[in-house]
Amino acid sequence: MVKRLAWTWTLIACLAVALASCSRGSATDILTTTTILADIARNVAGDRLTVGSLLPAGADPHSYQPVPQDAARIKQSQVLIIHSGGYEEFLDGLLENTEGQNMLIEASTGVRFRSGTQGEDATDPHVWLDPNNVIVYVDNIREGLAKFDPNGAEIYEANASAYAHQLAELDAWINAQVAQIEPQRRVLVTNHEALGYFAERYGFTVVGAVMPGFSSASSPSARQMADLIEQIQLHEVPAIFLDASDNPELAQQIAAETGVKIVSDLHLESLTEGAPALTYIDMMRDTVTKIVQALQ
Repeated sequence: MVKRLAWTWTLIACLAVALASCSRGSATDILTTTTILADIARNVAGDRLTVGSLLPAGADPHSYQPVPQDAARIKQSQVLIIHSGGYEEFLDGLLENTEGQNMLIEASTGVRFRSGTQGEDATDPHVWLDPNNVIVYVDNIREGLAKFDPNGAEIYEANASAYAHQLAELDAWINAQVAQIEPQRRVLVTNHEALGYFAERYGFTVVGAVMPGFSSASSPSARQMADLIEQIQLHEVPAIFLDASDNPELAQQIAAETGVKIVSDLHLESLTEGAPALTYIDMMRDTVTKIVQALQ
């Protein structure tokens, strides 16, 4: 009799765990477009939900080509979190096939987008390179997850508050690191226009980009290359900064003519499977450290 009661209570406990798991959702509930978004979302969701990334670590969202499995993963998920701002062009065809079945969270809602050399109609989507914008991401994700899973609202609120505090500490740390660079050396040249928000926040001047635009898929004219070389020489730029996924060929040509060094191992668009950019905060610390070292 005692064994039968013990077995009954074990069964009840297992059913309770299963029901709790169902209330939180399955492993395919939350899908983000990029690894950066996935890490941010995990900090809000905590252990209550499992979050996956559509793009793998190291992928360049600007040049990513969807595969059939991507459409299937979106259909299987219940919540899709995106950056927005024109960043995820690869989503256009994929979302047409999902029939609006996903709850969509635009993480950048409320962020002020900046324009660049492409003109007023083009917006810079790289808002996450200012941690203060990521705090906005966190609040939007918290609100979205609370709507999806009202029973977890208090957990998401607590997690979001704790993570926002970490992001504020990151912002203060970056300011302290940048203070080590003399003001006249706070100049940036990148492969494409990716560090605009970072520059605005921390007092850098963006001299130019090898690829004049917000995408690594663009290509410069001979005139644009010559103008960039002139600007590098005029501002005595110490380095050209590239994402690890960028093709360095054009930057190498410019470096050969100007004598500047190339820092080609930044992580601006994606996290890494291990060090140095396992998390968003790790990514920013690694990026800032390399920028400071190159410009000192």
